[in-house]
Amino acid sequence: MKTAVDTHGGDDSPVATLVRIAEAKRVLSQDEEVAVRRARSAGLSWAEIGTLLGVSKQAMHQRYGRRT
Repeated sequence: MKTAVDTHGGDDSPVATLVRIAEAKRVLSQDEEVAVRRARSAGLSWAEIGTLLGVSKQAMHQRYGRRT
């Protein structure tokens, strides 16, 4: 049985592109988490971090508040 991966296995295939995007998102999320933790340690407020990332302070606190 052929799967989407079998039929679209080239480097520029939609499947390969989606796999690369998923990996990039995972890495970016990890980088963001480290940067937020460092920013909080440096004294930046949730509002300042949110502004820099284009989201609300509530969104930042909700996502990272319990981890930092």
